[in-house]
Amino acid sequence: MAYIFAATLAVLLCLPHLAAAQSAPAIAPATLIADNIRFDGTSSVTADGSVEVFFEGTRLRAQSISFDGETDRLVVQGPMTLTEPSGNTVIIADFGELSSDLQNGVMQSARLVLDRELQIAATEINRSEGRYTQAYQAVASYCEVCFENPTPLWEIRARRIIHDEAEQQLYFNNAHLRVLGIPVFYLPQLRLPDPNLERATGFLVPDSRQDNVTGTHLLTPYFIRLGDHADLTLTPWIGTGGQTVEGRYRQAFRHGYIQLDGALTWDDLTDDDTRGYFFSVGTFDLPRDFTLDLQAQAVSDRGYLRTYDFSGVDLLESFVRLSRVDREQYVGVSATVYETLRDGVDNDTLPTRVGRAEITRRFTPNLIGGILTADLEATTLYRFSDIDGPDGRDVSRITGMLDWRRTEVYGGLVTTFEGAMHGGYYNTRQGGDLDGQETRLTPYAAVEMRYPLQAAGANGVSHLIEPAAQLVWSDTYGDPVPNEDSFLVELDEANLFSLDRFPGSDQRETGARANVGLTYTRSAPSGFHWSLAGGLVLRAQDEDQFTEGSGLDGVQSDYLVATHLRFGQNLSLINRALFDTNFDFTSSEISLFWTGERHTLGTSYTYLESDLAEDRPRDLAEWIFDARYEIDSGWDAGVDWRYDFTDGGPTSTGLSLGFANECVDMEFSVSRSYTDSATVEPSTTFGFEVALAGFGASREGRSTARSCRG
Repeated sequence: MAYIFAATLAVLLCLPHLAAAQSAPAIAPATLIADNIRFDGTSSVTADGSVEVFFEGTRLRAQSISFDGETDRLVVQGPMTLTEPSGNTVIIADFGELSSDLQNGVMQSARLVLDRELQIAATEINRSEGRYTQAYQAVASYCEVCFENPTPLWEIRARRIIHDEAEQQLYFNNAHLRVLGIPVFYLPQLRLPDPNLERATGFLVPDSRQDNVTGTHLLTPYFIRLGDHADLTLTPWIGTGGQTVEGRYRQAFRHGYIQLDGALTWDDLTDDDTRGYFFSVGTFDLPRDFTLDLQAQAVSDRGYLRTYDFSGVDLLESFVRLSRVDREQYVGVSATVYETLRDGVDNDTLPTRVGRAEITRRFTPNLIGGILTADLEATTLYRFSDIDGPDGRDVSRITGMLDWRRTEVYGGLVTTFEGAMHGGYYNTRQGGDLDGQETRLTPYAAVEMRYPLQAAGANGVSHLIEPAAQLVWSDTYGDPVPNEDSFLVELDEANLFSLDRFPGSDQRETGARANVGLTYTRSAPSGFHWSLAGGLVLRAQDEDQFTEGSGLDGVQSDYLVATHLRFGQNLSLINRALFDTNFDFTSSEISLFWTGERHTLGTSYTYLESDLAEDRPRDLAEWIFDARYEIDSGWDAGVDWRYDFTDGGPTSTGLSLGFANECVDMEFSVSRSYTDSATVEPSTTFGFEVALAGFGASREGRSTARSCRG
């Protein structure tokens, strides 16, 4: 019966609109649903009991309403709830008087809720044109207000708050920011974005920084929206010491994007009055599946980035790269400029200008089967130095490779046959004894055999043992050429069964050799996974190609042992080591990662034996530790640590303490860098950051639920 009355009342509610504008387009009727509906005359209606009114997506819920057709007004007895079509704006009140289209009206003892999080409580809320909502004697906060704790952690009190739904902006008149009920800040006018607005011009979360080298500063980023696809962020550093301004520009295009980052600083730490840096990246999708990648990096001096903690890079790389990747082919052309920031290294003697073009294609030959890979590369390297020899040589080369690989199974024995041919043409200028032109060829032949053995127990635990051996022969024909890309070589489980362990094209592994290894893997339904791999390289004779620090020198290489332990997704342990027959370690690395409900921990220890050929005159041993623990009720603490056992002291330390709940995210941090060089001094930095929910970004990865805290 109630639905029959609802249909009748829908027509009545539309009559005033139709009479006022008969020539205007027809307006969809409102719909009323209630437990009890009463008619008084011809234009007045009263409804009570679970009342709901729907009009063009707007929904009103109340205990009772009265409609006067002559004034076209609804008188609503609360508690009432008015919800916008988007569902992101909700008004809750004790009493209201609204127009029949629910777009205009006054509500008493009301609350405005935006995006289900920001609450604005007021003595009165006026609604106009379905766009403007004005709250008088209002209080705004993201904090959950509980009966046990009625005072929010923070709130903004204002004489009037205007919400512009079309522009998604909030305007505050005579605004007071209060923390735990205590006024701490006053602004006569304040504008903040609606929480539903993703990008808006205005200030972002400020950050404070205190450093014994650079001074004390307040970082105040200002975000400028430049249309729907571009923005600019300017961050002045306000305080003592040098003055700095950071900038970031971003723009998205239909087929790509660019980002520009930089800073300018005026200080007295160096002889230069003005210091700065500029980084930019960009990528664009081009026709025929090509991709254009761009990067530019420049800095005024070697110590600037580390002194102001902008970046820890010690090698700048600027390039233009055009490439295409598909299942069977890679094509790439690039031009790169390098600049080192390391102390004592001269950029003029490094190959800082590099041009490269490469094409790699994979085939499946019908006649011989298997997979055939072809690669052709052209590279040129240029040094600014005019010195004749390694410090001034310029090299251009064209190298190519053909590699064929086929696998067959013979009664459980997995056998792989492989053959390859590498060749290169080199033109060296200012190369001293290596000056001139040279052509080299290196053929390879190999056969690899694996015999996997698998077993499974009744409890679901599986075991896999796989012994493997690979016989390889190769030799190089041609005189020596400059080595520009094959210095650092290391034996690990990834290249134990490789034809060549040099990372580049200028050096090729030669001689007859046997690569021998064994792997064992255990997996259990409980989530415990353990794998162990070991092996070594045996040579017919020492070719004297590798350094002691590589673990590959001599007739017999060092022993390689690699272990991986994993307990579900919570705990993993990785260890990799190289050692000789006397158990003297050439290198060792162990890493532990542990994640729980309230903690994360990552730590690693790395050891490398000294090797003058790799420009490492001393042993290197470093311990890294990084952990975070959720204390209680939103509090968390973090610590990070780097310790150099060779120097017998830490290289950096850091501590942080943070708090986050549904309405605030803040963190205090202190860090110490012990680096001391010609361009960077040891420094201690203090930081403090506060973000009010909805009006600033939280720390990365933070997520909190709305809940009352006593």
